[in-house]
Amino acid sequence: MKDQAAARPRGRRQHDRAFKDDLIAQSLVPGASVSAIAMKGGINANLLFKWRREHLRATRSPGEATMLPVCVLPEPATASSTVAAMPEAAVSGSRSVRPGVIEIEIAGAHLRLRGAVDEILLGSVLRALRHSR
Repeated sequence: MKDQAAARPRGRRQHDRAFKDDLIAQSLVPGASVSAIAMKGGINANLLFKWRREHLRATRSPGEATMLPVCVLPEPATASSTVAAMPEAAVSGSRSVRPGVIEIEIAGAHLRLRGAVDEILLGSVLRALRHSR
């Protein structure tokens, strides 16, 4: 056992650029399994995720925005008629509204919400983002 340990140099493995680029390209294909690609390449999935992040940061310009598809659904008739029938003071008093900022990063896209946030609308947006991947 000592002979094998002495023959192998200690420290981190160095992967050549072509190997990294090949695995990154495979992992960026829609529907690809990063874990399966990493296992096939003999590396840890976390390392491949790190390489992908670095690649995406290096290839995007600082001001570049990612456009995401949005689907606006009509409100159910019961919810809108109930809100419309209530006096404004009752509607605003039924929920505690606190001004502030909510920031969410999903798959490299940034969503920033300021002020009062409608929970139902936010839920719809997040579901749409989750299903758009």
